[in-house]
Amino acid sequence: MTFDRTPKIAPSILSADFANFGAEIEAVEAQGADWIHVDVMDGHFVPNITFGPTTCAAIRPHIKTVMDVHLMIAPVDPFIQAFADAGADFITAHVEAGPHIHRTLQAIRAAGARPGVALNPGTPASAVEELLDLVDLVCVMTVNPGFGGQSFIDMTSKIKALRSMIGDRPIHIEIDGGVAPGTAKSVVDAGADVLVAGSAVFKGGSVQDPTPYGDNIRAIRAAFA
Repeated sequence: MTFDRTPKIAPSILSADFANFGAEIEAVEAQGADWIHVDVMDGHFVPNITFGPTTCAAIRPHIKTVMDVHLMIAPVDPFIQAFADAGADFITAHVEAGPHIHRTLQAIRAAGARPGVALNPGTPASAVEELLDLVDLVCVMTVNPGFGGQSFIDMTSKIKALRSMIGDRPIHIEIDGGVAPGTAKSVVDAGADVLVAGSAVFKGGSVQDPTPYGDNIRAIRAAFA
């Protein structure tokens, strides 16, 4: 996987039809998705439960792009190997999810996936300053994690701080939460290059009529073009 900073759209399947994941993924990729984002929630670290490694393994054959797995769980370490074995390209853990994030990130890479670290809105950019040589991605939460469809929280200053810290390192800055045409430009201008979008991509469409997925993706792209 060659690194580049071209902005990418990563639809979150949290907003897809849960009964039809395979077809939904194929449809949204055909309509222009760059990555597929998988939000894993445990009902403990965040107030919601979604799915686990078995679901990830089931959908992996349908993903032709990048499988980007965001673990909103605690503890993380006991589940890393299972998500790597399920085919995750990126595995992102929250800096707030445990006392030994350094060890967690090392374990993700050792399992064969690319490590990412996520920051909740209330966590400063400085929390990952000593981790940047261990990661391939930093995820900036622009909502409080747990549910789709929330309103965007402006994290522009945090994104700029991270971009400055990262420098020339090949590290993606991902934005997760409330991404839509009205918010995409500000985060890309600040330095983000992966935009997770759930309801903003999947609204209005279906497997039977996926054209709105493409229209929605193009509208987000047009906002920062």
